[in-house]
Amino acid sequence: MKSQKTAVSPGVLQPEFDENSALLSALDSSLAIIEFDLTSRIIDVNQNYLDYFGYQREDVIGQYHLMFCHPNYAASEEYQTLKECLLAGESLEGRFERLHKDGSTVWLAAIYQPVRGPDGSVNRMVKIAKDITLLIEQQKATQGWVELLTQLTDRSDSAMFIAANSVHGQQAVYINQGFTQLFGYTPEQALGQNMVGLLQSAHPEQLVLNDSTSPNAQQQLLPKELFYSKDKQPHWCSAVINSLVDKQGKSSYSIGVLTDITLTKMYEVLQYKVLEALIKEHSLEDVMSLLCHEVERIAPEVTASILQANGQNHLSHLAAPGLPLTYTAALACVPISPFDGSCGTAAFRKKPVEVQDIATDPLWDNYRHLILPHGLLACWSTPILSSQGQILGTFAFYYKEIRGPSEFHYQLVKLIANLCALAMEREQSRKQIQHLAFYDSLTGLPNRNQFQVYAKQAIVQADERGHTLAVLVINLDRFKQVNDSLGHAAGDELLAAIAQRLRNDVSKGDTLGRLSGDEFIIILAPSTMQQATLKVEKMLSLLSQPCQIADMNIIPSASVGISLYPENGSDLDTLMIHADIAMHKAKNMGYGHFNFFSAEMNNLNQQRQDMEDALRNAFHIGSLELFYQPQVMLKDGHLYGVEALSRWVHPILGNILPQRFIPLAEECGLINELALWAIETACRQLADWRLRGIEVPSISVNLSPTNFHNPGLPEMILHILQRNHLPPQDLTLEITEDILIENNAAIFVTIEKIHRMGVRLSMDDFGTGYSSLSYLRRLDLDEIKLDKSFVHDLEHDETSRTLSEAVIRIGESLQLSVIVEGVENEAQRTLLSRQGYQIGQGFLFSEALPAIKLEQWLEHRTSR
Repeated sequence: MKSQKTAVSPGVLQPEFDENSALLSALDSSLAIIEFDLTSRIIDVNQNYLDYFGYQREDVIGQYHLMFCHPNYAASEEYQTLKECLLAGESLEGRFERLHKDGSTVWLAAIYQPVRGPDGSVNRMVKIAKDITLLIEQQKATQGWVELLTQLTDRSDSAMFIAANSVHGQQAVYINQGFTQLFGYTPEQALGQNMVGLLQSAHPEQLVLNDSTSPNAQQQLLPKELFYSKDKQPHWCSAVINSLVDKQGKSSYSIGVLTDITLTKMYEVLQYKVLEALIKEHSLEDVMSLLCHEVERIAPEVTASILQANGQNHLSHLAAPGLPLTYTAALACVPISPFDGSCGTAAFRKKPVEVQDIATDPLWDNYRHLILPHGLLACWSTPILSSQGQILGTFAFYYKEIRGPSEFHYQLVKLIANLCALAMEREQSRKQIQHLAFYDSLTGLPNRNQFQVYAKQAIVQADERGHTLAVLVINLDRFKQVNDSLGHAAGDELLAAIAQRLRNDVSKGDTLGRLSGDEFIIILAPSTMQQATLKVEKMLSLLSQPCQIADMNIIPSASVGISLYPENGSDLDTLMIHADIAMHKAKNMGYGHFNFFSAEMNNLNQQRQDMEDALRNAFHIGSLELFYQPQVMLKDGHLYGVEALSRWVHPILGNILPQRFIPLAEECGLINELALWAIETACRQLADWRLRGIEVPSISVNLSPTNFHNPGLPEMILHILQRNHLPPQDLTLEITEDILIENNAAIFVTIEKIHRMGVRLSMDDFGTGYSSLSYLRRLDLDEIKLDKSFVHDLEHDETSRTLSEAVIRIGESLQLSVIVEGVENEAQRTLLSRQGYQIGQGFLFSEALPAIKLEQWLEHRTSR
């Protein structure tokens, strides 16, 4: 409200405010007018005023002016001021809140004017008013939005400003709390100041968008711009500055939003320096020292320290260039526990630990005497965790005052911890890769490559000192059976147990390694033959101790081959080859033996190698051939079938017996190829006989137990039969009782698949192995073959006759066909026929013959 004294004479006022005057008539049509006496009793009122408040004229004349006011208005300071001014002859103007008849608020912009009488004294008052209720409501709504926007901008972490544009620059007219926090200026200090001066940008020209004559709105985007605060601290910000345009198309204001990206920028710089150091293959200690130096440069109020977990529940200093050496040396091994300083406790909890006063915090009871003399009074430690959440180490800030970390420190350490984890995990990966390259992952022993490095060093030392060495190649016996019957996990467990036994047994100067699957190697340095003998005897005894594997009690054994340096070779490769030859010789002697290399053994090994090469070549040059031995009915001599037997004719060595080359095929991994060749060749021959009308009822082929380890064998056999258009029942597979010793479930599954196809199964050499009747039932055989050892002296030996009688009864009880092998004379044939045998095979009928000679044999028997 504004009051103003009036010095108007009564002669002038009277005609101006007479109710019949021309002025009142003019005002009456556009404004609200009311007249009341000195007691505020209403004398007159025009229609506009009545319309403002919803009254009729008779409702208000004679009433008091307070009828338009709020109930307590008479006691208000405004009313007293109004009354005093009017009685003193002063006019009063302003905005006044009044009350509508229905109780709603009416806002008036009004002038209260005292009117003087002829004697010059005030005798009444006139109020001229305009309804501004809508305007007030709009202003209140606008003010509400302004207050809301102010609250929102003040809650933003970004710095915001509004600047008025002019030819003289951009003067700040508004800043939010974020601006104050980031740049240090209060509104009182900033408003009216030039924005270029406030922000102190490294490129001030980029902040000036438009002057007052610019025709169009513009926007300036600054992704990374360096600004300086009031106290000259640098701040990297991303800035967006927009210019507002008025109705005349001229820029009037600029609105700026600046987001602090200082930490991001610092992280980029730190990350670049750390990654650059890692790429250049700097040591982890150097990389971490670099990181500490950079942190202390960014935040000089802290001293940084990085500790690394050593895998044994301890921390050791990795980098702490700013800490006293006497302190870091005293803390070479910090336990990871709940009460060991800031770092040991943070590592234990896997959570940050703040100690704002080392002198009083119980966590530092064991260490405060080491650190306080150096003026470091507080410590904040953060765990460094791997991507899997494992503790890698800790990062710590030490302070020279009693305090905790600032928000800046929190953000900084969050970034640093990630870089530390990156560098530490990379170092772990590098060491793991290095370890995998040189050490066996299962046993932790040196692999072949690393063993050779150690072994060559041992040979050099032996030469220097005039010592002899012993090279031991150790191969586990029956390890394949463990893998096949108990699974590879059990096999791995056994290998790890054997490795540990060997590790515990070797002496300080010895070198132990793992060559491959079930093969280990040791260099005894120094060692004579006698010393090596004693050592190996003790080792074999140790290895043969029972071992609990997969809930089973296994008694392992090993075969050991030994070569001596320099007697058996002057270099490591030769010594290893000779020890391996001796190991195979020991394995042929039985389980749990050892053997020293000799020159004769080398010659035999060379012969074996030559034979292996020749066998591999035999498949390609066609020197392998199948012979066929007839199986006949004992009573009438009719053909029952033929057995296909492999023969190898070497161009130099001549005929090589199956007893020699089949075990060789087992050892060198050719047995599966040999078996498939035999089945394919036999089926093709049978199909050819069928095509030419030669009556051969069926054909049988011998398979090794090893062949049934191949799960694809059933499908391969089926394809061979289909290619040769043979029904499955025309093929018989002969297996030996050795297959039952392995007790491998997978083998029985393979055999069952083959039998379900219709292929017949025969148990060869029955009675010479270790099978039981329950296994015979489990295999679901079609026939068994009595081994020729039971027939050899049948006509003269009662025991042989009793055993052969038992076998035929077994076959009858199980409803199996029984073929007797090795029938050589008529007396044997007669006896066997009386016992119930129906089918025989042996020289009495024919030896094994090539296909063409078997055809001649068949033709001769038919013509008789």
